[in-house]
Formats: sequence, structure tokens, C-alpha cells
Amino acid sequence: MKSKTLSLVNISTYSLIITMVSAGLLISGCQDKPETNEPQATKTTTNAPVQAEGTSSISTAEQQVISQPITILALGDSLTEGLGVERDGNYPAQLEAKLKEMGYVNVDVVNSGLSGETSTGLVNRLDWVTQTEPDITILTIGANDAIRGLDVATIEDNIRTAVKHLQDNGSEVILGGMQIYDNLGNAYVQSFSDIYPRIAEDMNVPMIPFFLEGVGGVSELNQADAIHPTKEGYTIIVNNNILPVLKPELENMVVSARN
Repeated sequence: MKSKTLSLVNISTYSLIITMVSAGLLISGCQDKPETNEPQATKTTTNAPVQAEGTSSISTAEQQVISQPITILALGDSLTEGLGVERDGNYPAQLEAKLKEMGYVNVDVVNSGLSGETSTGLVNRLDWVTQTEPDITILTIGANDAIRGLDVATIEDNIRTAVKHLQDNGSEVILGGMQIYDNLGNAYVQSFSDIYPRIAEDMNVPMIPFFLEGVGGVSELNQADAIHPTKEGYTIIVNNNILPVLKPELENMVVSARN
């Protein structure tokens, strides 16, 4: 009897061990799947916030709201003033509205265009216009000089004087290039158009190659006088001619202010 009892105990113990081992294997098998999936879940969870809180969110915020106050002086003649269009149709008004849409919520574009203005007249009012303390000045002048056939050297000297005065008063200058019709002769026309890139290079200022590019000479984008743009013409000037040159200057200004 003793031997049988022992054998039964051994069998029972053996069965218990087998059961425990099997259960252990079953538990291990159940745990394999979570352990395999867990690193994948962790990877997804970790990457999502890094992307959202890091590059994407900051970039989006910078694009949406730029609260730094910026004053842009639009300085020139009737092409700047917006002769013949409503107040919201001239280029300074449209430029300010566009920049605010782009996130420059505290930008102020000051319209200092004066119909009939020559480069000499503009030089004479520089002290007054610089009281606005512009961060950037878009200078577009010379067309009225050329229409009158004034001396090209004088026009160039006046524009250089204006650029230097603005720079000395702390304003970045963007020079708007101008061209004229060839009714004054090819030599004069070429000499006049050469003024602007030469000044831009010598005085290290960015330049709009031709302020009226895409608009000048296009009848449906100009008023009846065939000289002054319509509101739609100014929209093209702002989007295609001014902003590509202005935008890098604004971005550099914002970065410098943060540093």
C-alpha cells in the first residue's frame, strides 16, 4: 500500500508539474502578442507629438500670426498714390491687406505717393516723409522725369540721394525699376532704364526689375489714359512684382528682431 500511495503521489505531482508548465507556456504565449505590438504602438505615439509640437506647430504659428509692428513707406508718384482708383484699390492699400492675410497683423503701409512727382520734388520732401520712421521703403520714382525728357544723370543723382537719406534714417529700401516708351529715342530710353539696376547694385538694395511688369501696355489692366493701372492691375503688381522682393526682407526683419 505504501508503494502504491507513493506512486499515486508521484503521478499527482508529475501531473501538477505538467499542468503548471503548460499553463506557463500558455501565459507566455498570450504575452507574446502584446510584447510584439507594444514597440509599434510606442513608436507611433512618440512620433506623433514630436512632429506636432516641434516643427509643424511652430511653423504654422509663425505663418499665421506675426505680431511685430512693421511700417512700410510706399514712396513715389501717381503710380504709388493710385490716381483714378478707389482708396482700397491702390497698391499700398492692397499690399497692406495682403500682408495682413499672410499673418503680418501689425503691418502699416503708408501711402506717400504724389501725382506728378519728379525725383527732384521727392528729394525735397524726404525730411517730411521719413517722420513715419519706416522699416522698409518701396521707392518708385522717375517716370515723370522721363516723360519730360529730363537729364538722366540728374534723375540718377536724385534717386541716389533719396536712397541714401532713407538708409541713413534706418529704412531698408526696395527700388522699383521703371521703363518708358521709346518715343524719346532708343538712347534715352536705354540710359533711363539702366539707372535702376546700377543704383541697386552700387547701393546694395533689392530691386523690382520693372514695377509695371505684366500690367504696362495691357489695355484691360490700365485706365483710359493707358498709363495708370486699374485696381486689377495693381493686384497683379502687388502679387507678382512687389511681394516676391518684399517677402524676404520682411522675413529677415522678423528673424533679426527675435535674435
